[in-house]
Amino acid sequence: MPQPGPMGGVSAQALAKGLTRLLLAVLAWVILSLSPAWAQALVPVPPLTARVMDQTGTLAAADVAALEQQLQTFEQQRGTQIVVLVLTSTAPEDIADFTQRLGDAWKIGRREVGDGLLLVVALNDRRLRIAPAKSLEGAVPDLAARRIIDQVIAPAFRQGDVAGGLRAGLSHLQARIEGEALPLPEAGAQGGKSSGAAEVDWLNLAVLLLVVLPSVAGVLRRVLGQRWGSLGT
Repeated sequence: MPQPGPMGGVSAQALAKGLTRLLLAVLAWVILSLSPAWAQALVPVPPLTARVMDQTGTLAAADVAALEQQLQTFEQQRGTQIVVLVLTSTAPEDIADFTQRLGDAWKIGRREVGDGLLLVVALNDRRLRIAPAKSLEGAVPDLAARRIIDQVIAPAFRQGDVAGGLRAGLSHLQARIEGEALPLPEAGAQGGKSSGAAEVDWLNLAVLLLVVLPSVAGVLRRVLGQRWGSLGT
């Protein structure tokens, strides 16, 4: 007759499988119940359309225009690109991780210099994040960024003046960046394009004409004859 297993007919292998399934089920229940945010989708990265982007409608149109002009003028004079994003929340993601995704997607600043800076405001979360690119880490270290948030931007926010807080915070950031030995933009550069952009376009056009024109001339001469084909060319 077969001998009973060590647990009254239940083998050790079957017992181990049962316990494993039970533990996995309990673990899954704990994860889903304690961390429902894991099942939420991350906030999508919006397309970069301006230097100041307010997804909450908190800023008046005039405030957005003034802040945009402030950043545009600074970029034209110093070369450094600063972008502000105001959104409702970054949940379930931490604002630091969201800002990292934002920087990876937007890649602001001059590529050869690495001088972009992001200012992200999550209003409902009451969180702000200043994220400088590598070349600006000396001008805006973590301690300085924290002081600007705590002592300049946040007090204005608490008084309901979001535009004023952003304006003052950006002025402090720009003052620190001005003290950094970064290359200035080329003379006449506008919006990140150098004055030589038009020359490159004319050069491409000249090359195109040199290649296309002989072919067009040959076709016109065959269709219209030597005299009219030459005139058409």
